[in-house]
Amino acid sequence: MKKARVLFVSQEMMPYLESSEISEITRKLPQGIQEAGKEIRTFIPKYGTINERRNQLHEVIRLSGLNLIIDDTDHPLVIKVASIQAAKMQVYFIDNEDYFSKKLVLKEKASNKLLANNDERSIFFCRGVLETVKKLGWSPDIIHVHGWFSALIPVYLKKVFAEDPIYNQTKIVYSIYNNAFEGSLDSRYTEKALIEDIQLEDLAVAKDPNFINLNKLAIDYSDAIISGSEEIDAELKSYVEASGKPFLSYKNEEEMIGGFNSFYDEVLEENSILAE
Repeated sequence: MKKARVLFVSQEMMPYLESSEISEITRKLPQGIQEAGKEIRTFIPKYGTINERRNQLHEVIRLSGLNLIIDDTDHPLVIKVASIQAAKMQVYFIDNEDYFSKKLVLKEKASNKLLANNDERSIFFCRGVLETVKKLGWSPDIIHVHGWFSALIPVYLKKVFAEDPIYNQTKIVYSIYNNAFEGSLDSRYTEKALIEDIQLEDLAVAKDPNFINLNKLAIDYSDAIISGSEEIDAELKSYVEASGKPFLSYKNEEEMIGGFNSFYDEVLEENSILAE
């Protein structure tokens, strides 16, 4: 029996970025799931704050070279990789000079406001992950998406890649976190996010791309939802409940690996039953 495969996609991860709820969970979770017997891959953005020499990143030439067009402009996709030796796992990084060269993560240092191009950075990251996994030829049984920056992964998977042999059996699990930001991404976010097989109405819930609406977009196209924080926004919690989708409540560090691993199995079992 082959090992189940879980792809982790996150906007943050230790030790490459500072400690946060997401970065700590997405550091420990892949290792724990791998030790529990599943095959894993992990992707994060290659922010300019990540020191390539210290973290021993190197470009994967065979995976790089694709150009992604966003708002009528070509942006080269560069893939880098590093190893966390203690965990015996690799981490893949989505890079591009236009979007990730500045020594910033998601906000300006002085004003603490969101970067003006976070909309395009998010679009590039989400598309880049799915295209790179295709190049890897590695078919995930589950894609576990962490955080609003990756909110387009579910809709791209369901509307664009659903028939692709790499993804046609893949289930999406989305984790909601208590990491709200003020304001909205660029007002043309949904227009810029359009690619083949996606219409504006598919993204209508995120017409105003604020924190709540980006999470709603991810929820709409995910197969199952997890509360990544002990407390999540009440509106989002109600939205998940109304969706009727499988939902896993918050798990602390001691409960996380076992709880998530069992939840993955339940989602995969449901997929197997539906396929019979």
